[in-house]
Amino acid sequence: MYGLEDYEISQVNPHEGGRNLVYSCEKDGADAKIIRISFMPDRTKEDFLGEVEYVRYLFEHGGSVSNVLDSKSGKLLEEITYNNHTIFVCVFKKAKGKLFVENNYRYRDGAPIAEYYYNCGKVLGKLHQLSKEYKPVQPRYSFFDKFNAEYIDKLIPDSLSLLKVKLVELIKSLEGLDRNKDTFGMIHFDFNDGNYSIDFDTGQITVFDFDNSCFGSYMYDLADVWTHGVGWTRFEPDADKRKTFMEQYFESVLSGYKSETMIEDSTLELLPLFIKATLMENIVDQFKWMQDNGEELECDEYISYCIKCLEDDIPFKGFFHDIYSCEAPFEYEERSI
Repeated sequence: MYGLEDYEISQVNPHEGGRNLVYSCEKDGADAKIIRISFMPDRTKEDFLGEVEYVRYLFEHGGSVSNVLDSKSGKLLEEITYNNHTIFVCVFKKAKGKLFVENNYRYRDGAPIAEYYYNCGKVLGKLHQLSKEYKPVQPRYSFFDKFNAEYIDKLIPDSLSLLKVKLVELIKSLEGLDRNKDTFGMIHFDFNDGNYSIDFDTGQITVFDFDNSCFGSYMYDLADVWTHGVGWTRFEPDADKRKTFMEQYFESVLSGYKSETMIEDSTLELLPLFIKATLMENIVDQFKWMQDNGEELECDEYISYCIKCLEDDIPFKGFFHDIYSCEAPFEYEERSI
């Protein structure tokens, strides 16, 4: 389908909860490629078409993304049915560089780490600016198709009644926000250093894995950047120093972001609300995974921590609060359900 017969193909180690099989394709004198095989029945053909259409649009308009490649038949997505089971296949150009973790979280020689923070914001800002003009042929779903009161009531057990109340309140707050083209559009919805490569010669970031992309608030992606930024100072025992670092970190991110797109101060003031939304996503994703896999419902230390922050209205993921421990970051005692 893709002319990859002469490539050396090896599977990329999957992460827990992953919904795809991913393979790296290497060949001397040719661009490396990534095959993604999606086999879970939780997404439709239209979902996949909406994703790859968006990726192609971003690439063609200057977004720093890993482009989706046409098959020999000119398709962005191939569908295969075998033994009455349907799988979907797409191939991407492999992003230049490597993951931060593959470089042991060392940034490139001779450049300040603030350059990375700035570039991270700049790349995201470009994607959001392009999304503001995006008119899909096959639209993706909306954030609120997944995160709504009815779904929360079905998914979260009654034993976590306070959590259910807090999640519904949070959703109502999010639903009440303005959804104009400058605040609401296609977002990545999983923007973190596990989903982009860095060229350590130039600092250029290339984004991939739009599997969770949806129509939502641009602030959600920025809140994801904030929550993943805590990793740079999570072992600092002084809460005031952690706060100072996060202010400087996010200021660098926003400088890069604003170099590509406009965002109102009134929108940025919603950051604490959207950090809560990222906690909700973590909780919902974990409960859905347990449900889909027939696992016994339980809350590990991290999910218990997220629940505690929401139940007690602790802002900023508790990072500046007494609940946080630099010796056991983002952990709280396990909860029975």
